[in-house]
Order: sequence, then structure tokens, then C-alpha cells
Amino acid sequence: MSDIPEKLRYTETHEWVKDLGNGEYMMGLTFYAQDQMGEIVMVECPGIQDFNSGDILGSLEAVKTAEDFYAPFNCKIVRINEDLEDEPALINEDPFGRGWLAVIKTDDPSGYDGLKSAEEYSDFIGE
Repeated sequence: MSDIPEKLRYTETHEWVKDLGNGEYMMGLTFYAQDQMGEIVMVECPGIQDFNSGDILGSLEAVKTAEDFYAPFNCKIVRINEDLEDEPALINEDPFGRGWLAVIKTDDPSGYDGLKSAEEYSDFIGE
């Protein structure tokens, strides 16, 4: 479970979510997901708008595959990681740090509380 930080929450679609306070949350792709995808070469994010839980927030393109990433709960994107435009491989190099995808905001923190703990996510992916 070394690649699953304890302080984060996780989705079944392999995004991690970190509580920043004030209803804001940073999110990114888990180590497991980026490892499955391989080298990520492009990130597309629609920008600042409202999303419902499960909506597609954007897409990731790797050398051999493409995957969408999803809203973990009802939210609005308030900031995207612009560094990923020029350096999408940051997701592979530092998925829980410089490779974050977006900062989102919600008025309903219960969505965050409903995400998986590190232990639950580890069980979910079979580690």
C-alpha cells in the first residue's frame, strides 16, 4: 500500500482527492491508474465550470490508450494544473504532487466523506 497515501480519499475511477479546506479539494490520478496507462502525453480539461458526480472532467492520452477522468462529487473546477499542458508526464513522475489535475470546490462536503479511504482503495485494486 506504499503507493496509496493515507491522508487522501479515492474514487472507483482511480482519482485521488485531497481536502484543502474551505470546500476546496485537489484531485489527481492515482499511482495505480497512471501505471496502468503508461506514459501520459496529453491532458485535456474543459476548464472552469460546474459538474455533477461522475461527469467527465477531462481526458488523458497515453502512448497506447486514452482515458477520461471524472468528478468525484458535485463540484466546480476552480483551477487546473496548467503545468500539465507542457509537461503531461508530471502525472507519471509525481502523481500525488506536481502531477495534480485540478482544484475543485463543492458546497456539499458529504461527497468527499463518501469516497474510499486508502485501505478501502487498496482492497478495491487488489493490493
